[in-house]
Amino acid sequence: MDLFFEFLATLKNTVVDVLPILSIILGFQLLVIRKPIPHIKQVGFGFLYVLIGLALFLLGLEKALFPLGKMMAEQLTAPEFIHAGEELLTTIHWSDYKWVYIFAAAIGFSTTIAEPSLIAVAIKAEEVSGGAINANSLRIAVAIGVAVGIALGSYRIVVGHPIHYYIIAGYVVVVIQTFFCPKMIVPLAYDSGGVTTSTVTVPLVAALGLGLASTIPGRSPLIDGFGLIAFASLFPIIAVMAYAQLTEAKAHRAQRKEENRLKIKQEKQNQRNLEKKQQGSLNESTEDT
Repeated sequence: MDLFFEFLATLKNTVVDVLPILSIILGFQLLVIRKPIPHIKQVGFGFLYVLIGLALFLLGLEKALFPLGKMMAEQLTAPEFIHAGEELLTTIHWSDYKWVYIFAAAIGFSTTIAEPSLIAVAIKAEEVSGGAINANSLRIAVAIGVAVGIALGSYRIVVGHPIHYYIIAGYVVVVIQTFFCPKMIVPLAYDSGGVTTSTVTVPLVAALGLGLASTIPGRSPLIDGFGLIAFASLFPIIAVMAYAQLTEAKAHRAQRKEENRLKIKQEKQNQRNLEKKQQGSLNESTEDT
C-alpha cells in the first residue's frame, strides 16, 4: 500500500513537470498553427501512457537502480572482498580496485547498447547515409567509448584526482581528432556523446559514482561522486571518431593494395607483350636470313 501511495505522489509530480511541455505544444497548435489536433483521442491516450510510464520509471529508479548501483559499489569496495582470504590491510592501492573498473566498464557497455536514444540515432544515421554508416558498428563504438570513460572515471574517484584535468585532456583529443576525422562523421560523433546520457545509462552510472565516493575512505560524494556522466559523454565522441579514422585508414590501405595489384598485373602484361614483340622480331629476322 505504501508503494501505491508513493506511485501516486510520483505521478502527481510527473504531471506537474510535463504540463509546461503540453501547454507549449497545445499553444502552438491552437494559437500559432490554428488547426485542431488530429486524432485527439489517440493523442490523449498516448499522453496518459507517457505519464504513467514516466511515473513508473522514476519510481523504479528510486527503488531499484539507485540502490543497486550503490550496493554494487559497496560490495566491490569492501576491504573483505578486495583482500578475500588475505590479511586485511589498513591502506589499499588503486590497483586493488580492479573489479570496480571491470564492473564500471561492463555496466557502461551494456547500458549503452540498450540505450533507446542511441538505437534511434544509429538507425537514422544508417538510413541517411545509405548504409555507409552501420548502425550496429556505431552502437558498439559508442558503447566501447562509454565503457572506457566510466572505467577511467571510476579510477579518478578511487585516486581522488581533480576531474577537470581529465575533461580538458579529453576535449583536446576531440579537437585534434576533429581536424583529421572524416567530415561526415564529426557531427554524428558529437551527437553520440549526448545520446548516451539518457534514461538507461544515467541512473546506474550516477548511482555507481555516488556509491564509490560514499564507500571509499577520504572521498566526498559531492566532490568526487559526480562527474561519471561527463566521462560517459566525452569518450564516445573520441571512440566514434577513432572508429571512423580506423575505417578510413583501412579503406585507404585496401585501395592502395588494389592499386598495387593492378599495377603489378599491368607490368606483367606489358612484359608479356614486350616478350611477344621481341619473339616476333626474332622470327622475322630468322625468316629473312
